[in-house]
Amino acid sequence: MTDHILVTGSAGRIGRAAVTALTAAGLPVVGFDLQPTPGLPPDRSVVGTLADADLIRRSVAGARCVIHLAATPDDARFPRGTPPDDGDNFLSELVPNNIVGSYHVMEAVRKERVPRVILASTGQVVDNYVRTGRVPVTADLLPEPRYLYACTKVFLEALGQVYARQHGMQVLAVRLGWCLRPGQEEEFRQTEVGPDVYLSPGDAGRFFVAAVTVPELPPYAVVYCTSRPVRRTLHDLSETKRLLGYEPQDTWTGTAPA
Repeated sequence: MTDHILVTGSAGRIGRAAVTALTAAGLPVVGFDLQPTPGLPPDRSVVGTLADADLIRRSVAGARCVIHLAATPDDARFPRGTPPDDGDNFLSELVPNNIVGSYHVMEAVRKERVPRVILASTGQVVDNYVRTGRVPVTADLLPEPRYLYACTKVFLEALGQVYARQHGMQVLAVRLGWCLRPGQEEEFRQTEVGPDVYLSPGDAGRFFVAAVTVPELPPYAVVYCTSRPVRRTLHDLSETKRLLGYEPQDTWTGTAPA
């Protein structure tokens, strides 16, 4: 595998959207996930975990770009319960996957001299701005994360910044909107902000094609990616448009695409 785009978390909701759009654009894609990636042949669908540093490095070798989406996708519960119902998934899942696993990916990128990496952060890293009405949130503001999952994404953004500065790669950290996973529909409908931070699979795919194909990026940048808001703009996409030419085309219509 050479000159490919490696997508970790390629069998997930956003991963499948990225793979579909990149493949449709004629770009060579390799997937990496816990299960085979839909739409990719077996020789381009790596099955493994973020704990397997050797497999990650072999998958990264020869890549022109790495899109790192793989992660434990949320807190075990939020708001947190009270004792004895106050457990969390920080040590069991968030640290191994989102912190140690991200380190393995960035080390593989460094050792294999991959020129560009796109890191999937989340709008949850600026959740408190939204909750307190300080919107739209721009990409230059300091994080005010929602909870422990978002804290791991703050780490991811800092990790990307350090590797970009120290090892000469282009790193783009994207604070993604809410691309619904199966079973999240009712939770989404009960939120006030959901329709305004919604990210459709189509817009996600268009974003990643733009991020991969734009000729030049700064050494490190943070951008937002959402679809068009229904009521008001919560995440400022002006830097996304300036750097990538990305503008969303979709809006939440009341039903998530299949």
